[in-house]
Amino acid sequence: MLVDTWHFSFTVSDIEQSIRFYRDVVGLELVHTQEQANPYTRKLVGYPDAHLKVAMFRIPGAYVGRSGHMLELVEYVAPRGEKLDTRTLNTGAAHLAFEVDDIRAEFARMAALGVRFRSSEPVAIEAGRNKGGYTVYFLDPDDITLEIIQPPPRPLG
Repeated sequence: MLVDTWHFSFTVSDIEQSIRFYRDVVGLELVHTQEQANPYTRKLVGYPDAHLKVAMFRIPGAYVGRSGHMLELVEYVAPRGEKLDTRTLNTGAAHLAFEVDDIRAEFARMAALGVRFRSSEPVAIEAGRNKGGYTVYFLDPDDITLEIIQPPPRPLG
């Protein structure tokens, strides 16, 4: 029986570059970094020469469960992987969405920092459960798709 989430993970090409992006641009709190080049890690990932650099993040003030983090970024120092086509239309591609209070302000702040967005402005959600909200996709340094969403106001109670 599942009890909670532990984390979500992306493989990145340069852990230091990604730390700067997710911490300084997205606004996540860096919880912990570590290198893993040990028998346990090699057995887990299935590569006998695995050497990983790992960074763990959380949203400041948000619930993260027992793990203490919600996002894990992993750089494979060895073996080195290949760049994948991470466009959202491709099977297996993933994205992670973050809720914001003021999407226009967050869009402007991130655009000023050079973030690459898929749309020229936040997109109004015109149908479905989040009708009345706004959303926009953006890309991290490895072209991983991220999203910010401002849900519609929900009635209290």
